Amino acid sequence: MDRIPVAGPWITRKEIDYVTDAVTRCWYGNANEYQRRFEAAFAEHLGVRHAVSLPSCTSAIHLALAALGVGPGDEVIVPDLTWIASAAPITYVGATTVFADVDEQTWCLDARSLERCITPRTRAVIPVDLYGGVPDLGAIREIARARGIVVIEDAAQAIGSEYAGSRAGSLGEIGVFSFHGSKTLTTGEGGMLVTDDESLHENVLVLRDHGRMPGDTMFRNTRVGYKYKMSAMQAALGLAQLERIDELIERKRLIFGWYREELHGLPGIALNHEPPRTKNSYWMVTVVLDPGLGLPKERLIQELRREGIDTRPVFDPLSSQQAYRETASVRDAARRNPASYRIGAWGVNLPSALTLTREQVTRCCHAVKSALGAARRP
Repeated sequence: MDRIPVAGPWITRKEIDYVTDAVTRCWYGNANEYQRRFEAAFAEHLGVRHAVSLPSCTSAIHLALAALGVGPGDEVIVPDLTWIASAAPITYVGATTVFADVDEQTWCLDARSLERCITPRTRAVIPVDLYGGVPDLGAIREIARARGIVVIEDAAQAIGSEYAGSRAGSLGEIGVFSFHGSKTLTTGEGGMLVTDDESLHENVLVLRDHGRMPGDTMFRNTRVGYKYKMSAMQAALGLAQLERIDELIERKRLIFGWYREELHGLPGIALNHEPPRTKNSYWMVTVVLDPGLGLPKERLIQELRREGIDTRPVFDPLSSQQAYRETASVRDAARRNPASYRIGAWGVNLPSALTLTREQVTRCCHAVKSALGAARRP
């Protein structure tokens, strides 16, 4: 029986041809051609002024915080339910991480929890578009704007998602994306930072290249920066994928539709939510189980693995991770962030690779139903 992968890209002749062209021709005077094309096309797609290609989304968040001057004594708020890459750069710059709760339906940052977490030291908030879902960014931006807090939208998982007619990643002062091999749009590894702010853009360009001014040919450093650049081959792959973005998103939504048909009406489970005025790109089809079923995520993952089906656990809350045990905001986090702890304990990402077939989705759903049935039997 063939294993069903949990994630993976959809690569065509276009991607192969673009990467072949980059590795063949993009050296010397042509070295940055694909990076420029990819950045320009990405900015146009999102409807923003500037896009900067980078080696990862983590580096994008790091550069965003560094360009804003966030550092020791400052606080940055992140949702408790996310991958550590959303929060780790806060530690890189010496600031304090504050964990807020998520909404029960969207699994994204809850605006009311955000408001409760704000102090005079809060400099930024990083709402995360988890698994392709989008938080109530209207409410989040209103709260942030009233208090002079910068919004860094972590759209790592949400290329193709929308909120109130705007594309995910374009809704904060800064947006960041991931192009990891598991993502809807991939460059193998890679990321992007986008902004409309000219000053921020210029600062990011200097910081990503060892503190050199754009266009510098004398190797003179105005400050100590970082080495955060994307290769021509990665940019070529990203450009080809971006030119196919509509069919990639359509495919993701089709796959989710198959799951919704197969699992519709099944008691005790919740799938990804799509609130009014939003579009979910469904990067990861996810099921959250009712605790009353007595089927924790570890057991469901094990049951599906036995059937040749690969899955991923929904993230454990960051405040529960050993990496943050010394962080002040983890105290009493389980009580303060109940939605994060419930969803984290009972959620599983189902296979969501772009190459999945209807038959494979049916097989996955049969396995889920079988595991649920076994859990209900005394």
